[in-house]
Amino acid sequence: MTDFKKSVIYQIYPKSFKDTNGDGLGDLKGVIEKLDYLKFLGVDYIWLTPFYISPQKDNGYDVADYRSVDPKFGTMEDLEELIQQGDKRGIGIMLDMVFNHTSTEHQWFQKALQGDKRYKDYYIFKDPKDGKEPTNWLSKFGGSAWEYVPQCNQYYLHLFDVTQADLNWENLEVRKEIYDIVNFWIDKGVKGFRFDVINLISKPEKMEDDYQGDGRRFYTDGPKIHQYLKELNKNTFGKRDDIVTVGEMSSTTVEHCIKYSNPQEQELSMVFNFHHLKVDYKNGDKWSDQDFDFLALKGILNHWQREMEKGNGWNALFWCNHDQPRIVSRFGDDKEYWKESAKMLATAMYLLRGTPYIYQGEEIGMTNPYFDKIDQYRDVESINYYRILKEQGRDEKDILKTLQRKSRDNSRTPMQWDDSPNAGFTTGQPWIEVNKNYKEINVDKALKDQDSILHYYRKLIHLRKEMDIIAYGSFTPLLEEHPKIFSYIRSWKGEKLLVVNNFYKEETLFQLPVGEEFEGYSSKVLLANYHNPPTNPNSFLLRPYESVVFQLVKSAE
Repeated sequence: MTDFKKSVIYQIYPKSFKDTNGDGLGDLKGVIEKLDYLKFLGVDYIWLTPFYISPQKDNGYDVADYRSVDPKFGTMEDLEELIQQGDKRGIGIMLDMVFNHTSTEHQWFQKALQGDKRYKDYYIFKDPKDGKEPTNWLSKFGGSAWEYVPQCNQYYLHLFDVTQADLNWENLEVRKEIYDIVNFWIDKGVKGFRFDVINLISKPEKMEDDYQGDGRRFYTDGPKIHQYLKELNKNTFGKRDDIVTVGEMSSTTVEHCIKYSNPQEQELSMVFNFHHLKVDYKNGDKWSDQDFDFLALKGILNHWQREMEKGNGWNALFWCNHDQPRIVSRFGDDKEYWKESAKMLATAMYLLRGTPYIYQGEEIGMTNPYFDKIDQYRDVESINYYRILKEQGRDEKDILKTLQRKSRDNSRTPMQWDDSPNAGFTTGQPWIEVNKNYKEINVDKALKDQDSILHYYRKLIHLRKEMDIIAYGSFTPLLEEHPKIFSYIRSWKGEKLLVVNNFYKEETLFQLPVGEEFEGYSSKVLLANYHNPPTNPNSFLLRPYESVVFQLVKSAE
């Protein structure tokens, strides 16, 4: 049986990872080519974002055929080869499954448009209300969540882009189709699944207007969500004990996430939640600008650690993914203290209780690209909001500054392999520009520098595999009100880890709270992001973005 608590998962956005045929788009052969690098890093699974046939209105999260490989990324043989080669190196392949919606180009939706009653019931079509949309719900990409179809005088629901029609999970036939798709991939040797916005699949029976928000309170963690996940588990991956699953949970609660991931519930292995990545949203609005609220960040991380442990749930630990800006540019300092802050952020997150997810390039400290022209952006959400914010009268310079911090394209620039043209990503014209700093920040350079962020990540990954305390230990937060330090203790069988992180560039004093002294323990520094780290775990001065981990072992009586 796979022990996902000791595993580390590496997320690949294939389009930006490695291009082997010079067309400017990364491909599956590029992933195969870099498997030895990933084995060297020490990861156990590769999560691939969608490579299925898709019109690419939302970077492949608009799936037109769930059982195919888009020729842009290669062939089914390439994927089978990747599964096989990964297997040889002890690396499982985890696929992204998008089951809240399909592309409107999917044959099911096309048949629905032709009036086929069976397929119309695969989606959520509703009659107009007073000649208008059935409800006032908003799409997560801006505008109404309903689109009118003149030939049937009805609207269909799309919580995301207008080309992403929501599936009707009330329909048992839809659920059976989904089981078949998951089993198809299990038969191919896939070892994991990441389920996209899976907690949105259960819609209310009666749909009503939302006068308090955008409609999400009616369908987030919806009425039958736990029933649907239990059925999905039972009919597919739950029959095996070697498959890891993770659900992406949008705007969720800790109570639901305990249920999603407590093994007794038989739903999923673990969950992603995003609350900790909204602490730089002013009044909850992504497109407004503010510095991150450190105390809020700590409060959220501590709360989820405590509650998930209490309820026997399991967290996915992450800072970055294909939808989030680069963490070193966001909560660190990507200029003066680039190396220190990248290592500190890794320590703070990946020694928590949960399974780490590393996003491509994070392990070498890739930064936001700071694009300064709208035509450098490719992301549908960024381009939509650029238009919306312009219409609201916001200044163009101001909008571009916001995009530099908030756009999803910040994490989608090509992986920086070396200092050759286009960072070694492609011999052609990359689909999106390479970050200008690729000559300073790349894998090749990081491999040669023993003090690099990459070598630090390797050490962190190695420690998780080696030390049970990191995988299984309990969590106790320290100094919860401290304005600069994020610190906690992990405990397991007479051993403790004290993790101390300075989130700022000012020096600050760490003092162990009274009553927490480590009497009867011997201590040593396990990990640090500065040379000559402090040696006394009770009190020391932290340098800018300094991170120290002490291992404390109970002395023999």
